[in-house]
Amino acid sequence: MFSFDGTQSLIARGGQAVGYQGRKKAKTSNMLVLTDSQGIPLACSEAISGEHNDAYQLEEFVENMFESLRSSNIATDWLLNADAGFDIESCAFCYRNDIIDNIDKNKRNGSERNTFFDSLLYKCRFVVENDQCLADAFKAILIRFETNKIHWKALNILAFCVILLRQL
Repeated sequence: MFSFDGTQSLIARGGQAVGYQGRKKAKTSNMLVLTDSQGIPLACSEAISGEHNDAYQLEEFVENMFESLRSSNIATDWLLNADAGFDIESCAFCYRNDIIDNIDKNKRNGSERNTFFDSLLYKCRFVVENDQCLADAFKAILIRFETNKIHWKALNILAFCVILLRQL
């Protein structure tokens, strides 16, 4: 089982993949994070400009994340837990990759999706939230000082490695 969520970091100096987020009243960058059921981070997306929501170009980012998992011989045909922000009609990547999506219904969409949803399994999704709280302990992650988006992603991967080592 995978858990999936997006995370935002405030921007200190500008740079690549930076945009104004009205909710936070600041410039931010986003990143999508995929963890397993034990809370071990498995993959993350490229930096996404802050004015976009978590579902922006979702299929492209998730396909890239799953491709890196497949190249590491990690099976991707599991259950995917995600919050209501990922309840979009263009979730075709789940069906193409034999993934059962357990995504909470977004009340703002107004669409009626006939998909599987288990509220007990959905509660297990919070391992990804816990990982993001642990990653926020790193100042370079909480507030992005790096102007190059590749460097910022590398810092996130280093933080994920430290989180993995703590869990071992």
